[in-house]
Amino acid sequence: MEIMQIIIKCQQALIGVVTIFSLTMIASSTANADAVTDWNQRAGDIVVKANIGPLPAERALAIVHASVYEAVNAITQRYSVSNVTLDAAPGASVDAAVAAANHVTLIKLVPSQQSAISSAYQATLAAIPDGTAKTAGIAVGEKAAAAILALRTDDGATAGESYRPITRAGVYIPTVIPEAPQWMQRKPWLMTSPSQFRPAPPPELNSELWVRDYNEVKALGGKHSQQRSAEQTEIARFWEEVMPPIYHGIVRSIANMPGREITQNARLFAAVTQASDDALIAVFDAKYHYGFWRPVTAIRNGDIDGNDATEREASWLPFIDTPMHPEYPCAHCIVSASVGTVLQAEIGNGQTPVLTTISAAAGGVARSWKSIDEFMQEVINARIYDGVHYRNSGNTGFDMGKQIANLAAEKYQLGKQ
Repeated sequence: MEIMQIIIKCQQALIGVVTIFSLTMIASSTANADAVTDWNQRAGDIVVKANIGPLPAERALAIVHASVYEAVNAITQRYSVSNVTLDAAPGASVDAAVAAANHVTLIKLVPSQQSAISSAYQATLAAIPDGTAKTAGIAVGEKAAAAILALRTDDGATAGESYRPITRAGVYIPTVIPEAPQWMQRKPWLMTSPSQFRPAPPPELNSELWVRDYNEVKALGGKHSQQRSAEQTEIARFWEEVMPPIYHGIVRSIANMPGREITQNARLFAAVTQASDDALIAVFDAKYHYGFWRPVTAIRNGDIDGNDATEREASWLPFIDTPMHPEYPCAHCIVSASVGTVLQAEIGNGQTPVLTTISAAAGGVARSWKSIDEFMQEVINARIYDGVHYRNSGNTGFDMGKQIANLAAEKYQLGKQ
């Protein structure tokens, strides 16, 4: 009995050590959080719960963070970059301004979540001492939000959808309307037009590139693939997630680094969200311009592409459900490249922290990367393992995303203190 009691006590002690270690790790990951990063996480949760879809969610968070940046910078006056004209507000509470900017924009953009938004806002204000600084902070946050909302009122997000299915009279085709064909009509934040970075066409069906891509996704992306490894399957499940918070967790890995100032983080999130929102405008312009077929369509019709090196598989299915829009280029890949390239511009040659985020689609599992390049390349691979994209499409989206991110880096003068 004495031996068993000793063993039990040792086990309890070990559990205690593990618990303390886990809590320490969680605490250290948020120790450098500020109002901008705190509200980024709250806002991300709110737009996910609103169930508005990935494209409207991306737009909403770009508006939120543009407002936050303007409010914070009006107080700190750290940078000369501005999207709107606001009176300087030195001495105002930055925390109150961030909360007010989030409150006004989120109530407008996701009114179904008004209760959650108001609760988070009131909890934040309750922790800020009453006084002129708090009042002034709320005022500048509200003004910034109103100015950015006015700037984006007519950006085309509410344009009517008028997709015309390709068919001939009397012939049945699947009756689900593809996702967001009107998105390519939106007004960009950074680009001169949605087609500014429209790529060259997808590969010809008689090309070696097409054969390479067809056979790779057929082998690795099938629902019952015997060639996809366990690790590749985990990566595929992880990047099935389509909502913006999966990328913002990676941004917070940078934003929460020691020594960063809150205006830097407000600027970083403004640049990231505008780049990724523009990336989706650009990719949908290209998708609907080219209308290239998805792997599930191509592989089930491998006998009609005029290429003997692409054998048909009549019942092939992708590992995940195929998104309801044309294949080329890869949307995940353009967004990951835009986010990653903005982060590279921000930190320059400085040390990259471990990048970590979680995937709701994978059940809240976390993944980490030692470099930004590693993260961006994994996304290209993941969409092949998912069975919904070809490698050339991923590489093309990657190249587009980098170009858009460079516009954000230039606009916001990233990397400058």
